[in-house]
Amino acid sequence: MKSTLLLTPLLVATLAACTVQPPTQTTATATPSTPGPALRAAPDQIATKQGPLTVQPITHGSVVLSWNGKTIYVDPYGGVPAYAGLAAPDMVLITDIHGDHLDEQTLAGLPLDKALFVVPQAVADKLPARYQAQVRVLGNGRQLDTLGLKVAAIPMYNLPETADSRHPKGRGNGYILHLGDKHIYLSGDTEDIAEMRALQNIDVAFVCMNLPYTMDVQQAAQGVLAFKPGIVYPYHYRGQDGPSDVASFKQTVNAANKKIDVRLRNWYPAAK
Repeated sequence: MKSTLLLTPLLVATLAACTVQPPTQTTATATPSTPGPALRAAPDQIATKQGPLTVQPITHGSVVLSWNGKTIYVDPYGGVPAYAGLAAPDMVLITDIHGDHLDEQTLAGLPLDKALFVVPQAVADKLPARYQAQVRVLGNGRQLDTLGLKVAAIPMYNLPETADSRHPKGRGNGYILHLGDKHIYLSGDTEDIAEMRALQNIDVAFVCMNLPYTMDVQQAAQGVLAFKPGIVYPYHYRGQDGPSDVASFKQTVNAANKKIDVRLRNWYPAAK
């Protein structure tokens, strides 16, 4: 297991080497209703050179990825029943300290004994002691090679950058997973920052859009149009006023670039 420092230009250059295959926040975010397994959105499968990548939406910013015999839980949240029937994780990625990303109650009920936690330092500082031996801390610009895959941490933050920002630069992580020949981008809670716009050769992207915590639909669409992922899933799209207009996001993106496969899935299946 090794961890190496990556500067942003090098990270971009690394991504460019691959060919694109288009195809509770404690104080902020409204808490979605807890989905059960019968209500989960159906999983998607995306072909890779080492077998299918299965994408299982859970709720809000939570997703489970399965590939090449490995299972990755991203920001486990929403209650243990939401994960019923899914394989125990080999890796848990957590993006930030807020309760819709670092949900200790959900974590406590999941089978995590053999999972590697990949987290920013701020999350590591808040994780219960029983997980500390399983933690690998990644700061922005660092990469971890383990379990036959690579994880790179990149910035996620609010604009403008202010001292009282809900998501200050450097505290949380967006992630890029290198799964065989595919690059998967998980935005975390961010706006359409320069680091996101500069991404290259992203095959699958998960992009947030909920005010006032991240970005609005137009910001998200323009950010996506800048880095041109092959597939994009709008997720984390419920804010103070309810779900964002993801249909408008799809329309805006595809009006400008029909090659981007915008996949709308129900991330709030128990919502009325």
